[in-house]
Amino acid sequence: MIMNGIISKCPACGEELCVSMLRCTECGLEIKKDFKISVFDRLSDEQSSFLLSFLKNQGNLKALQAETGISYPTAKKRLDELLVALELKEKPSPAPIESIDTSKWETHPQSGKVSDAIKARLIDCGGSTTVRTYKGKEYFLRVVDEKMFACDEIMDYEYSVFDVIADVLRSQGGKAKKGYGRRRLGDPGCEETTVAGAILKNYFGKKPGESGFDPTFALVAIMEWAGIVKNGWGYVELCEQYM
Repeated sequence: MIMNGIISKCPACGEELCVSMLRCTECGLEIKKDFKISVFDRLSDEQSSFLLSFLKNQGNLKALQAETGISYPTAKKRLDELLVALELKEKPSPAPIESIDTSKWETHPQSGKVSDAIKARLIDCGGSTTVRTYKGKEYFLRVVDEKMFACDEIMDYEYSVFDVIADVLRSQGGKAKKGYGRRRLGDPGCEETTVAGAILKNYFGKKPGESGFDPTFALVAIMEWAGIVKNGWGYVELCEQYM
């Protein structure tokens, strides 16, 4: 029997999911109860692979570097990210908004690129704001530097990720399914025609069979805040002026 990986976040609203039933594949016994998903189930494939390599090399980063072919700074960064994901370390606090000078940043709000429109609007808001999903969940959005932004519960992204989403919407007449980024690219629900699949392929450069973290719920909320998309139940629709 082929088993799918666990999805830890709701693809519609981004809330934490739980396992509500366990079933024995041999005798069919079913246990119905809410089981909390562990921090290990929330790791991406890359984080799980790094963790196994780290343990196999007994915490020796030099040996891990030799095995994986990555530099020490990259290994250290991935270890720090893993510790944060496992809730063993606090996520480092970003620089205060007040200390970031955006006055000389290039902005092209009329370029037609949604990335430029979102960047310009965020700067107009003083560099930070709160965005909400249609379910009412709030996310704190802020600038990081001229190319990147930060949002609660997801890693820092370049603004170009919004162009990836807009492109997959335009390719299907302005509307596409959100999909499930925690599945492997190409699997049902994570095809490259979905928002989640397009992000995996065209932003992260993933190949069929590879997976990663699913940021769709937060990114779509940001695009809706900027007036670029309509955030629907299981789908995203591009507003006419950005077609």
